[in-house]
This record gives sequence, C-alpha cells and structure tokens, in this order.
Amino acid sequence: MTSPQIILASASSRRRQLLSQLGLEFTVALQNIDEIQHPGEVPIDFVRRMAVEKVQAAQAALTDEATSLVIGGDTVVVFKGSVLGQPEDKEDGLRMLRLLSGKAHSVLTAVAVATLDKKRVSVSESKVKICRISEQEAETYWQSREPVDKAGAYGIQGLGAVFVKTLHGSYSGVMGLPLYETAKLLSEFGINCVTSFGADIEQRNTN
Repeated sequence: MTSPQIILASASSRRRQLLSQLGLEFTVALQNIDEIQHPGEVPIDFVRRMAVEKVQAAQAALTDEATSLVIGGDTVVVFKGSVLGQPEDKEDGLRMLRLLSGKAHSVLTAVAVATLDKKRVSVSESKVKICRISEQEAETYWQSREPVDKAGAYGIQGLGAVFVKTLHGSYSGVMGLPLYETAKLLSEFGINCVTSFGADIEQRNTN
C-alpha cells in the first residue's frame, strides 16, 4: 500500500518543528483563510472550525487529492471566555499581556487530519498560569518581537516561558500542535508515528 503524501496546511514554523519531531516527511501548503470568530461561536467551536477550514483550503488546491493526507491546526488563548488571538499591534499585544498577568487562562489547540474520504478532528485544552508581568517587562518583551505572531501575545517555547508559572496540559499543544492528539489521529489513517520513526532511523543507519 502506497503511503499518502502528508501536507501541513500551516504557515507556523512551530507546527513545522513539532510535526518534524514525529519523524514524518511532509510538505507545507500555506493557507490564507478568514480567521474571524462568528457571533455567538464559542472558543472550542471556533478553533475546531479554523483547523478544518485550513485543511479544506489545502485540499481544494491539491492536484492529487486522492493520495494526500492533510494536517491543519489552530491555537487560541481563552481568557474569561473570550478569545485572544494574535495581537493586531503593540497596543493590543500589551493589552493582552496585562490581561494575562498574574492570572490563569486556557489554551485551545485543534488539529484536523483529512484525506479525500475521511476527516478527524481533536482539540487539546491546557491551563496556563502566568506570573505578574510589570509594565517594563511587557514593553521589553514586545520589543523582542516574539509576541507579534503568537496567540495571547506570548510564546511558551521562547522568552515568554519566563512568565509561565504553571502548565497543566500539553506543552506541544500550547506551542501550536498537540503531538499526542496528532499521533492518535494519524493512527486512524494507518500511520504509526513510533514505528514510522523507527523505520526512518533504521534506513539512515544502513545508508
């Protein structure tokens, strides 16, 4: 049986990095979709819809959809029921850091996996507690440019980790692609990440 061509429908360098950890070969298809929350749409439905729409956009552009497997993901920070996406500008980024300072919030990351005839979606939820962030720290952190493209205006995989007091959930999920959930979904499509990674190591050792 021919292995499917794996496509990551994401512009995120973090998702590329995380998916690479599974030892899978894949190509990247950048997607430009309308990432606006619908009126009355709860955060979990919003993040799930975004992941699915990224996959669908990638599938629509494929020339050989029948042999392709597409992975899409989306991450939002949720504070008191409201979604905090990527900051629009510095003022918005500093506003988010002030909101999260000294408080707990949720991070929802949805991952969708689909072929021509099957689609599966999973959502990871993590609870994060942020320490108190001073105005000077928030200003300096923004100047690092790290918060610019991060949901909630912080990146747990970078300098923003110094603000994370506790994390209950998935570290990779907070980064942007929950690897446990991703691997479980891929197994439903006949891809075992552990054995695939082992086969790749064996091939490299014999070359």
